[in-house]
Amino acid sequence: MAVDNDNVTSGAGSDFGGHLPVWRLVVPAAIGMAVVVWLFHNEFSIQVWQQIHFTSRVIICIALAWLFMGGRDFGLMWRFRTLSDGQLSWKQAAKVNFMCEFTSCITPSAVGGSSLGMIFMHHEGINLGRATTLMLTTLFLDELFFVIACPVIVAVVPYEELFGFSRHSGFMIGLKWTFWVVYALLVVWTLILFCGIILWPQGVRKALVKLFGIRFLRRWQPAVVELGRNMEDASRDLRKRSAMWWAETFVATSLTWTSRYLVVNALFLGFVPGVDQLVVFGRQFVVWVVLMVSPTPGGAGVSEWLFTEYYGDMLSSAGIALIIALFWRIITFYVYLVVGVFLAPSMLSSKRYKSRKTDNNNKLKK
Repeated sequence: MAVDNDNVTSGAGSDFGGHLPVWRLVVPAAIGMAVVVWLFHNEFSIQVWQQIHFTSRVIICIALAWLFMGGRDFGLMWRFRTLSDGQLSWKQAAKVNFMCEFTSCITPSAVGGSSLGMIFMHHEGINLGRATTLMLTTLFLDELFFVIACPVIVAVVPYEELFGFSRHSGFMIGLKWTFWVVYALLVVWTLILFCGIILWPQGVRKALVKLFGIRFLRRWQPAVVELGRNMEDASRDLRKRSAMWWAETFVATSLTWTSRYLVVNALFLGFVPGVDQLVVFGRQFVVWVVLMVSPTPGGAGVSEWLFTEYYGDMLSSAGIALIIALFWRIITFYVYLVVGVFLAPSMLSSKRYKSRKTDNNNKLKK
């Protein structure tokens, strides 16, 4: 495997190793809470709170939202288990999953948690080269899901309900353009990954190296060269996989993202049961695609604001939208931030890493 174990790990360790910078935890939480406070100050009133009654139906639907988030975690653990051919236990897969979500919470959405997934898998005993292959595979499966799901969503959800219900709004125009630009980039990136890790790895590597040989792109050429080598290694592994293996990993991926979207459906079912659940689901797809380019850690602040703006027309007031958005972020964001704080020290301690690294090196020598 053409990966420098020392370089990869030391780079990650400097930021996420034994001493996790406190600001990485404080910044996303502070941004999110600041926007929530600002929205509450502008949109919330005592009359809104009086409209909310935590009846048995509401409580059951909140529990259902947590259940759907559990389905999302199960899907990712199932995928890690399948990709690693059972080398990761369910417990190890759960730890890798939670750490990936944790890093998603404390890094910009454009970076995401999967960028350090190979480090977390390596800490659980997976050879770093193989872990890199698995990371590229998860990345490809996620992008493939979005590429396939978009035409389906647009076909079954009325386009006017996604983008046309406020056509004179600057917000809606910006949202629509952002969504389609991001989706176009996803299509291009998915094609590159498909060609690079399955169809034509050598050709893609040579093309990327040549492209990034241009003067103003040359600073990124070393990283692109490494990516090309990793694609070739991934290709050798993935070409041997059966159609059943691909089907299982894609089903697990679909379960992951579908369950994540259904969290909001459950909350709407509890607080505003009369809305069109198909539209709620379709708009969640739009929200997550747009959040891929959020500059804030874990989409903090942007998520809450986008949710209240985008779903506002389906609710009686912006205050109720804010209440639902708050529950949504607690379930899908803050809980992983809290779990990660407790899990990170044991997962990323330098002592444990050195032990893992020594064991893997000994296995390779044997």
